[in-house]
Amino acid sequence: MVRSYIADKKSWIALFVGSLLLTDLLLVLDKGLSISSVSIGYLNLLLLTIFILFFIWRYRKETAYLRNLDRLLEELPDDWQEGLPISVFRQEAMMSELLQKVDVSYRKRMARMQEFVHAGQNDTAAWVHEVKAPLTAMKLIIDANRQQPVFRKIDAEWLRIHLLIDQQLYISRLPSLESDYVLEETDVVRLAAEEVRQLMPWCLEKNIAVEIEGVQVEVVTDQKWCRFILRQLLTNAVKYSPVGGTVTIQAKLDETGYVSLTVADEGPGIPAHEMPRIFDRGFTGNVGRIQHGATGLGLYLAKQTAEKIGVRLHGQSDGSSGTKMVMTFSTENDFDATRK
Repeated sequence: MVRSYIADKKSWIALFVGSLLLTDLLLVLDKGLSISSVSIGYLNLLLLTIFILFFIWRYRKETAYLRNLDRLLEELPDDWQEGLPISVFRQEAMMSELLQKVDVSYRKRMARMQEFVHAGQNDTAAWVHEVKAPLTAMKLIIDANRQQPVFRKIDAEWLRIHLLIDQQLYISRLPSLESDYVLEETDVVRLAAEEVRQLMPWCLEKNIAVEIEGVQVEVVTDQKWCRFILRQLLTNAVKYSPVGGTVTIQAKLDETGYVSLTVADEGPGIPAHEMPRIFDRGFTGNVGRIQHGATGLGLYLAKQTAEKIGVRLHGQSDGSSGTKMVMTFSTENDFDATRK
């Protein structure tokens, strides 16, 4: 800050040095003044001392506002307007006023954007609920005629539509997940089994077997959002598994108290160079481009949801055969621990 202040005041320094040199020149050239060189040196030293002291005083006074503003910037609390430093000069007062007006303008714009987003979310939720009515009617017709092979095929296609609409509903709810977050003890193996039953028509169509292994253990999590994550992982596993393949769900409890649930498929796998990007929004990878059915949203939504509910989600693949998606829970959710 000292260097920048000196750079800002270089015109002051140049004026003082120029004035001092001009005064010395006049004292030397004017024959009517009998001043010794020693006296001129003392005068220069005195004026330089006065100027340096004045410069230090002005530096401390003029940069106090900026120093306090810099400290406020490092912390930046929510009520930062209350922490604005006291203005000494007019330009400081104008800066504080500008910052406050910018904050008010920003908050108004954010409020309008939030209203727009909430309106869009409500419209999406209303549309989804409207669409679910004919889908429910279609499901009843399919169940009543399940003995006919053509209706079993329609059931699998109905399931895909249902999953896409359900995913869209959760997308609209994801930004406000914190207001719809209920922690409770639950058996993740049971949740996985319930999701497998939902996907059974699709599994039957592709002749995919689902094996559930491991221990049954209670974890603290939100059941609805945990099921949403499982739905995305299982949907991907079924989608990329070959006809006649097997999807394996395995639960483990390690010695540190963490529970892991692994969803493994026998698909083509994910190349090593694509693994860091599998949770990026819109990323489909080479396999997704070949199948033309990937949106790049499933794993992205699963990751975003997992981070919000305190679940660690990561993928494993050797790049040639099969992919494992691992959800890691603690026996006591970290968020729940902070509330006690």
